[in-house]
Amino acid sequence: MEKKTFYITTPIYYPSGNAHIGHSYCTVASDAIARYRRMQGCDVMFLTGTDEHGLKIEQKAEAEGVTPKQYVDKIVANFQKLWKLLNISNDRFIRTTDDYHVKAVQKIFRELYDRGDIYKGKYDGWYCTPCESFWTETQLKDGKCPDCGREVKWAEEEAYFFRLSKYADRILKLYEEHPEFIQPESRKNEMIAFIKQGLQDLCVSRTSFTWGIPVDFDPKHVVYVWVDALTNYITAMGYGSDDDSDYKKYWPADVHFVGKEIVRFHTIIWPAMLMALDLPLPKQVYGHGWLLFGDGTKMSKSKGNVVDPNILCERYGVDAIRYFLLREIPFGADGVFTNEALIARINSDLANDLGNLVSRTTAMVQKYFGGQIPAERESEPVDDELIAMASSLREKCDKAIEGYQFSAALTEIWKLVARSNKYIDETMPWALGKDEAKRARLAAVMYNLCESLRIISILIAPFMPETSPRIQKQLGVSGDAVTYESAAVWGATPAGTVVEKGETLFPRIDVDKEIEALNTLIPNPMEQKAEEKKEKKEIPGLAQIGIEDFAKVELRAAKVVACEPVKKAKKLLKLTLDDGAGERTVASGIAKWYKPEDLIGKTVVLVANLKPATLCGVESQGMILAADAGEDDVRVLFLEGVPAGSSIH
Repeated sequence: MEKKTFYITTPIYYPSGNAHIGHSYCTVASDAIARYRRMQGCDVMFLTGTDEHGLKIEQKAEAEGVTPKQYVDKIVANFQKLWKLLNISNDRFIRTTDDYHVKAVQKIFRELYDRGDIYKGKYDGWYCTPCESFWTETQLKDGKCPDCGREVKWAEEEAYFFRLSKYADRILKLYEEHPEFIQPESRKNEMIAFIKQGLQDLCVSRTSFTWGIPVDFDPKHVVYVWVDALTNYITAMGYGSDDDSDYKKYWPADVHFVGKEIVRFHTIIWPAMLMALDLPLPKQVYGHGWLLFGDGTKMSKSKGNVVDPNILCERYGVDAIRYFLLREIPFGADGVFTNEALIARINSDLANDLGNLVSRTTAMVQKYFGGQIPAERESEPVDDELIAMASSLREKCDKAIEGYQFSAALTEIWKLVARSNKYIDETMPWALGKDEAKRARLAAVMYNLCESLRIISILIAPFMPETSPRIQKQLGVSGDAVTYESAAVWGATPAGTVVEKGETLFPRIDVDKEIEALNTLIPNPMEQKAEEKKEKKEIPGLAQIGIEDFAKVELRAAKVVACEPVKKAKKLLKLTLDDGAGERTVASGIAKWYKPEDLIGKTVVLVANLKPATLCGVESQGMILAADAGEDDVRVLFLEGVPAGSSIH
């Protein structure tokens, strides 16, 4: 009988810096699903990889004095090393610099062009380098990138465009006919609102940098991120190559796991491109939340506040970190990472609850029965609740995992862990062991504890792939007794099984000492903010300059002789200034606070020797000074009784 296929993907990660705990979160979750589906007997394809092109990579490489390929090779090796450490069981790892991907992308780009869904035009708009995204004036938030909050730059260049606007109605229909396509539900509402604002055609090539896949029929253009990165999910399966058998076997993907910040790309742009190619759509896109610090700060490579999983794994073991990520944070919601929460989970759930249960059970079987539980056993009604809970556990886990509710599944498993520990207290094996007449009863208690642990060991396997076999080795179970099917069967431990006590699974941690050590190894943004605030209070001028530096800046009085709005930018005004030697043009972002007529005739402070810059098509030949007057208020510095051209010292 042919196995059912299951295709799951992570996003392909951008290697502008080393992998951190945020990357690990999504990858560990994807790995848990891949392992779970394999346990069920599915033919699983689990894909992850790296998105290696773009301006940011080019700039990073230049700063390090290496080629972009040399730069990404180093960072990608770090990702692959971490995935191996975390026991990520991916079947494929795609790099967008791989030759097969490059050729397939060029083929896809040409096909979209030939179909009329890609056309050549000219782009002008605000560009965010870290996000590799273009934005219109109305999409900016306080003049900055609405996604990451960083500065944007005005960009104008010839480009190819994808007719995204053409597919708006079809995408809305997709959401309506397949409500499961975007999960959680809240993400779908966000996407519907975004589409109804009006979709713009999408820039899909660039000429302002060279690190990318060349458009083969117009090589001065490189393919921009959308056609390059998003198509990895099909090119990795052989689409666009001579051998597309895996594409035919596994596509469409059963689920794309992505961070919530890129749901829009995967649920609007990606399906639109597939529609244009007449290809099947993925069955579901699941947007998980962010990992935040205790003060709500988002982890970010650019902020330098990321947590290195290598440090955590070295100190506490891989499974402890996997467990924390999947238990602590409901998948789909934002979650908080703190050193205190991590240590608490390890001590409470892993050391006290699970570790203690395994240790007590195996030690008692060794003590009372020499490691082998007798076949003669005597049951009592107190056993029934434990047996019923253990027998129904797999069904509860299935339901939670099918909905990607990892925390809920682990909560159900730990209920059985807690019930088993309580069962020890209820049955008091230490008392039974003193009475030879109670030997059959003691055997039943030991067997029930071992059976509960056998079922627990099977069901934690997708989440904790190292701990699961360690428990099974101590219980002496293998083969048919540790299959997914056997997790729903009470009594699968064979007669004559030998139990052995092993090493402690999760040693308890000295909380105070460990928190102190962790705080030196892992950034604490709340402490950093307090320190920054203190420094700012103590040293008002953080970056001091000498008089020779200030003397380089030439300030002059200049009279505003004309002023008008800039059509391409709502925040800019175009000022014509008389600086005493003639007229010059300056673009200033003060339109929110001043009307043109308010400025005409006024004398302002001009930075006269600033290098000219083009803003939204206006060559700005200087800068006027303004002050931040409080929350959302800017005041231009005006001069009175000072002739135009006067020097300011």
